[in-house]
Formats: sequence, structure tokens, C-alpha cells
Amino acid sequence: MGGEETVSGGGTDLKRVCAKDLCCYKIPLFRSWFQGLIVLCLLVFVSSLGFSDSALSWSENLHRHFYGVFNQSRQMNAPAYRVHPKHKAILDEINKNAESSSEHPGGLQYHQAFPQNYQFVMDNAEVCKNNTPFLVLMVPVEPENVAARDAIRQTWGKDTMVQDKVVLTLFMLGLSGGGDVEELRQENEQHHDLIQSNFMDTYLNLTIKTMVIMDWLATRCPTAAYAMKVDSDMFLNIDNLVIMLKTPGIPKMNYLTGMLMWNRPVVRSKNSKWYVPEELYPDSRYPTYTLGMGYVFSNDLPAKFVEVSKAIKPFNIEDAYIGMCIKKLGLSPTSPPNPSQFRAYNSKYNRCEFSKIITYILGSSEQLKNYWADYKKPGPHC
Repeated sequence: MGGEETVSGGGTDLKRVCAKDLCCYKIPLFRSWFQGLIVLCLLVFVSSLGFSDSALSWSENLHRHFYGVFNQSRQMNAPAYRVHPKHKAILDEINKNAESSSEHPGGLQYHQAFPQNYQFVMDNAEVCKNNTPFLVLMVPVEPENVAARDAIRQTWGKDTMVQDKVVLTLFMLGLSGGGDVEELRQENEQHHDLIQSNFMDTYLNLTIKTMVIMDWLATRCPTAAYAMKVDSDMFLNIDNLVIMLKTPGIPKMNYLTGMLMWNRPVVRSKNSKWYVPEELYPDSRYPTYTLGMGYVFSNDLPAKFVEVSKAIKPFNIEDAYIGMCIKKLGLSPTSPPNPSQFRAYNSKYNRCEFSKIITYILGSSEQLKNYWADYKKPGPHC
């Protein structure tokens, strides 16, 4: 009996050993099977991504993003263009504002840049009714850029009578995620020169901003003789501008002038700030247009621009878009009487030279105030 117990005990021990070995065998087998399943799932996932990337080209994704920003969408896809490192700050600002934007209520008419899709949330509609202006200066500027507005108010935007003509200076703003609404309200109560619409104030929305300017001029200030869209970083010799517009023979209708851009190629390099994909603008060259730093037009044109823009697909180069509008009207920009008066960049300040020009692009608001103070000093300029 003792032997039987030994054999029995030995059998039990053998079973235990076998069960342990089987368990040890099943564990790595299960692990291998599970790891293989994970790898298979990853392969299927990566393959699906590869298919979607091939089905949708980079430019198609860019196209959808550009209109997403125009639509004030919360859905952010790929960047609208690949930005050179020196432009990264601009893209960061675009993304920040676009992420805080919302879908346009009630749908869009015609397209995202049609100005009547947006409403004025701050206005000074009465300024043209009180005293019909000869010239209205419309300055697109970011809500936060109080320094630029104050510098203009102290310099070329200060006088309301220039060469015996009434001149108004107004600032066009969009919405900003970080803007202080109360501060803007107080600023407008003090100066009565702010106009704000409810589009997002981003770099990609400059075409919207320009068309909203045109809509304001057409609906709020149709009796003005001329208007100018002028950037906030400009030195503007307002006396020379009014003298030019008073020159006999300057057209009172269908007139657009400034620094003319002829036969300019569309930038297709994705590293450029001015990149435009073929989906937004298929032609290889732009029609003749006036450089966006500052262009002057008879005030019959804004209403015509708004109307004709219904049929023109928007893209992110605002001055070239105005060139498309005037071409669609069967018109063309006119060279100014003295083309050398419309200048872009200068290497250094020269009192004599600045007395002869109409525009120059500057580097800062402080520069504008310093140059203006010297320009206005008594004594001959040359």
C-alpha cells in the first residue's frame, strides 16, 4: 500500500509538473498571438492613412483650410501654407484667432469674402452725413494695434481740412480673440473713428476686410468723391495726395490708381507668405492691380466692386483680388500723374524726398511720429 501511495504520489507530482509546463507554454503563446494582433491592427490603420493621404492632395487640404478660416470654422486642418520661419508669428496668430472663431450664422451668400455676410458691431455711419468728405482714408488695422492708430491720429490722420478739402480718417477692424471690447468702445467714444465688423481679424481674412471696407463706403459714405485704402504702417503725404486728386483731368468715376503691378506671377512656392494654390486662383499671372499698401479710387467704385465680387472666387491676396474685380468690370487701374510719388520701401529718411512723395512703407509707429515731426518743422524741405 505504501508502494501504491508512492506511485500515486508520483503520478500526482507528474500531473502537476505537466500542468505547470502547459501553463508556461500557453502564456508565451497567448502573448505572441496578442502582439501579432496589435501589429496587424497598426498595419491596417497605417494603410488607411496612406490611402487617405493619396486620395487628398496637400493642396486640397490647404484649399479646405483656407475656406475653413474664411468660414470662421472651429475645425482646424493643415496650415494654409507652409510658412518660412520668419513668418511663423503670423501663422501662430492666424491659428489662435481661427481656433476661437465660430461658424457663420445663417449660412453664407455667394462666398466667404462677400461683405454682406458680416455685420458691423461698431460703426460711425453719421460721419459722412455731417460733412460730405472729399476724401476718406480707410485704414485696416488689428483691434489690438492702438499704437498704430494713435500714431496716425497724431500725424497724417490728424487734419480734417487738407488743401481746403474735407478729409476723414477711419479705421477698419475685425474681431480678435484677445481684444478688449470695453477699451475699444472707450477709444471710439473719444475719437469717433472706429468701424468694426464681425469677421475674424486674421492675415488670411484681409480680402474679407478689404471688401467690408468697400461695402461701408458704398452704404455709409456714397457721397464722398474719393477714398483710399491705406495700410497702418505707411507714411502718407496727405497734402500731395489731395493736390494730385485736385489736378484737372483726374477722373471722377471708374478711377483706381496707386503703385501699379503689371503681369505679376502667382506665387506657387509653399514656403512663401504669398503662396496661392491653383484651386483658389488657377491662372499663372494676376491682372494689373494696385499694390495694397495704399491705393486711391473714385468713390463710385466700392458699390461696383461689391456687386461684381459675387461672381469672383476669393483668394488670400487682397490687392490682386481688387484687380480681379476691376478687370471683371471691364476697367483697368490708371497710372498716377507722377508714378514716382507712390513708393514702397526706403532705406533712410530724407526730408526733401519725403516732401515729394505720397506713400512710403515704414517700420514702426515710432518711426512715423519721428519722421512726421521732422517733416512738419518750419523751413524749406529741400
